[in-house]
Amino acid sequence: MDNNPSNGDEEPMEVEEEEEEEEEVRCLDLTSYQLHDLGEVEIPESIEELDLTANRLSKLDPRIALLSHLKKLSLRQNLYDDEGIEPLSRWDTISGLHELVLRDNKLTKIPDVSIFKSLLVFDVSFNEISSLKGLSKVSSTLKELYVSKNEVAKMEELEHLHALEILELGSNKLRTMENLANLTNLHELWLGRNRIKTVNLCGLKSIRKLSLQSNRLTSMAGFEECIALEELYLSHNGIQKMEGLSTLQNLRILDVSSNKLTAINDIDKLTKLVDLWLNDNQIASLEGLEAAVAGSRESLTTIYLEHNPCASSPNYTSTLKQIFPNIQQIDSDILM
Repeated sequence: MDNNPSNGDEEPMEVEEEEEEEEEVRCLDLTSYQLHDLGEVEIPESIEELDLTANRLSKLDPRIALLSHLKKLSLRQNLYDDEGIEPLSRWDTISGLHELVLRDNKLTKIPDVSIFKSLLVFDVSFNEISSLKGLSKVSSTLKELYVSKNEVAKMEELEHLHALEILELGSNKLRTMENLANLTNLHELWLGRNRIKTVNLCGLKSIRKLSLQSNRLTSMAGFEECIALEELYLSHNGIQKMEGLSTLQNLRILDVSSNKLTAINDIDKLTKLVDLWLNDNQIASLEGLEAAVAGSRESLTTIYLEHNPCASSPNYTSTLKQIFPNIQQIDSDILM
């Protein structure tokens, strides 16, 4: 007896072979591999993003020049010098690049990136760049420019960047705010840790976030027309008086800590303040505080007044809770 359920009359079962389409690689992330070169790495020509952050690279792999779909290239935290980056200026095939990050390398000048006609983000922070000369060749399409932590002494060659929305020039050697008038779409300006003595926003009115921390300011004059301003950071300066703030009706965050203030002025009409940093000043008393912040009593959720004489006042915390019914943080104490 044949116990086999199949017999010679049956057609053999057809095994359907599913053809799996190989998915195109869009992003190649080689972050923190400590590579000295890319010789052992396969680079698919379909990629749109190539991230080589935190390696030991000093020369560009010529295969990058063939990546016609490439939109984002990050060479951050490597060993590239000016000569090592130079081939980029000739690679027409990748001229459609939108984002180029050269942060934290060994560059001494702004590289020639004129070939990238659609560039949106350009980052050369944490290098050894002494001048902004060369920025005039950067595409006017640029929206974000980062040149922090370099040796730049003058704001120049910015005039054509009409589309720029974010400008980061913190931690340089700037003494003067200048050549900003054409940047009418600028929303964020970061100039902390420079040597600036006077505020000059060159008539700009659209800025929403502005940092001038750790400079040499002695006055707040110059912010009056920045009516769109939402965040203003002025800590670690030599400012003696709060002024020019009453017109900033959209202000949400104000940091004037570590200055030489003796009183709180010119913010009584502001109704959107959420964070107010006044620590490390010379404010003597909490008397008059309620009137000084009348407009933002309901909106304020964080206030810093520590390291002022007034912080030693009797019932310091309970007084602040009474003035600000929605307070959530007083100095470093988060209230439950």
